[in-house]
Order: sequence, then C-alpha cells, then structure tokens
Amino acid sequence: MERKKYLRKPEWLKIKLPDAIEASRVVRMLDEKHLNTICTSGMCPNRGECWGAGTATFMICGAICTRNCKFCNVDHGRPLPLDPAEPNKIAQSVAHLKLKHAVLTSVDRDDLPDLGAAHWAATVRAIKEMTPDVTIETLIPDFQGRTELIDQVIEAGPDVISHNLETVRRLTPAVRSAATYERSLKVLRHIAQSGTRAKTGIMLGLGETPEEVEQTIQDTVDAGVEVMTIGQYLQPTDDNYPIQAYIHPDQFAEYARIGREKGLAHIESSPLVRSSYHAHLHVRKRAHEND
Repeated sequence: MERKKYLRKPEWLKIKLPDAIEASRVVRMLDEKHLNTICTSGMCPNRGECWGAGTATFMICGAICTRNCKFCNVDHGRPLPLDPAEPNKIAQSVAHLKLKHAVLTSVDRDDLPDLGAAHWAATVRAIKEMTPDVTIETLIPDFQGRTELIDQVIEAGPDVISHNLETVRRLTPAVRSAATYERSLKVLRHIAQSGTRAKTGIMLGLGETPEEVEQTIQDTVDAGVEVMTIGQYLQPTDDNYPIQAYIHPDQFAEYARIGREKGLAHIESSPLVRSSYHAHLHVRKRAHEND
C-alpha cells in the first residue's frame, strides 16, 4: 500500500504561542459562559496578538454546522436548538473582557426557518446596547442568498459585514459543500450596496493559480468589497481537503500589491492571516486612506 505523501511545513509557518496569562483569562471566561470562539476551536495562530489588541471572535448559533465543507474542521450534523440567552452572554463577555472590537461568526444553520438571522441580529444589538463604544464585525454565512435575511443583520448595525469566498471560482464546488461562488458574490454585493463596509477572505494552497487569485480579487472589487484577507490553507485532518502547496510569503505580498492596485481599501495577505486578523483596523480605514 502506497504511503500518503505529506508536505513539510516551511519555516515561515512557525507560530508564536499566545501569552499564557491572557489566554487563560479568555478561555476561562468562555468556559464559564459556555461560549464558543473560532480563536480557540480553530487554533488560530494569531489569537494571542488579537486578544492582546482587545479583539476576539465569537462563534454563535452553536458548535455544530449543517454543512460539511471540505476545508473546515467544525463538527457537522444535526445542531442543538439555539440558546436564547446567548446574545446576552456574548455581550456580557465582550464587556468583561474589555474588548475594543468584537467579531461574530457562526456555523451554518440551514435547519432553521430564518437560518439564524434573527439570532445574529439580536447578538449584534445586545453588544451595542451593553458596550456602545465597541466596534463589531459580523462574518456571516450566505443565508442561502436570501437578501431579506441578510438585511436583518445589516439593520442591526454592525460596522463591518464579512462573508468569505474561501477559494477561487473553479475550486469552490470541491471545497465548499453548499455555497456557490456566484451566490457569495451576490451576498457581498448586497452588503456593499447597503452602505455597510463589505469584507471577504480566501485561502491559498488548495490548487489555485495566480491568475485565478487575481481574478478573484477583481471579482471582489467589482462587487464593492473594500477589505480582503488572504491566508495559507492548513489542512486540519487527513479527512479534510488535501493541501496542494505552501505559498511563499513573497507571493502573498504580490497579491497584496495587486489588491491595493485594484482598489481595495485594506488587504491582509500573508501565510498566517485569518479572517479576523487585524479586524479592528478594518473598521477605521476607508477607501480614500492610504494603506
């Protein structure tokens, strides 16, 4: 039987562990309130830096996803009912941790009539009511492209609404289980047209070509997106989509240059970048400002 070939991680993917004291404080708070963050569940390499900057990413609507995207290691299956107290718990945690910027993301809840939209809106409002000076980013699912559901999140008033394309058009059917490239562009266009700052992100190393990445950047700009993140895909387990390549930091820097040239107000592009990296900066930088 032929042994599976593994790509050796390059030096530039070595990460700095988060500050132990700050990490334990955040994790203890999450455990006490039975909350989920993508910072910990996704073992984000930047969580120490983000926590130190007063930013954290909370995962709402439970921890079980109704979809099974090949790049993702979040549990999938039949989710539990929504916790009606979760919006207030999140708001209390944001206040207790003295956050300056809160990022919300979620699993997909295709099992719910409104796909979780009302819960999303309630969580944003709870944070704004308890800590009105905290800025908020929402990293939303596609809500099956239903604009009336996206509008519920928009009307709650987050500062940034993000929705990730995840990969280039050609690879989307192989990498994402239900979402489509065109539907995600439609979601981003709707966000941008509402006047809310739109943001998206993709991963590299899935088998995309430089030309496809450049086209994806152009597609996001054409949709009205102002902020983009580009990071290295790191295969979570043997069962996930197989990594094809580790992209050199110089290539990431080139994509950043291209993004700025095409008109993005802000682009984070380097191997360890994740969706919420430097998220607090994405609120303040506008299209007329220099990067």
